[in-house]
Amino acid sequence: MSYLDDPRVYFAAERTLLAWQRASIALMGLGFVIERFGLFIKLMAHESPLSDSQSTLSLYIGVGFILIGAGTALLSAWQFAVFCKTLGAQEKPRGHIFWLPPAVNIFLSVSAAALSAWLILSR
Repeated sequence: MSYLDDPRVYFAAERTLLAWQRASIALMGLGFVIERFGLFIKLMAHESPLSDSQSTLSLYIGVGFILIGAGTALLSAWQFAVFCKTLGAQEKPRGHIFWLPPAVNIFLSVSAAALSAWLILSR
């Protein structure tokens, strides 16, 4: 709990949430690239096609990174919401939408879970 009675405390927490959001997007992007790398190798190797086990390994490692990014987004939204509950009235800026930053992270997490399901089911 903060004793500053300053709205900058909230804005610092929001910047931290946005940093975690960028990290989760980077993890999801890396996972998608890893998953699609198996397809790229398969297309580039005309003589010796990629084995199914290598393609499956690329799928599961990539989906794992996507799900880690989704978990990071969920946990950071939860942590931000818990922190906002500890702030006093003077630390909360008036007219600010407090539910929007965690909602964006939750949407990001749900989208990543849907992408993971689609990648697995389309295989």
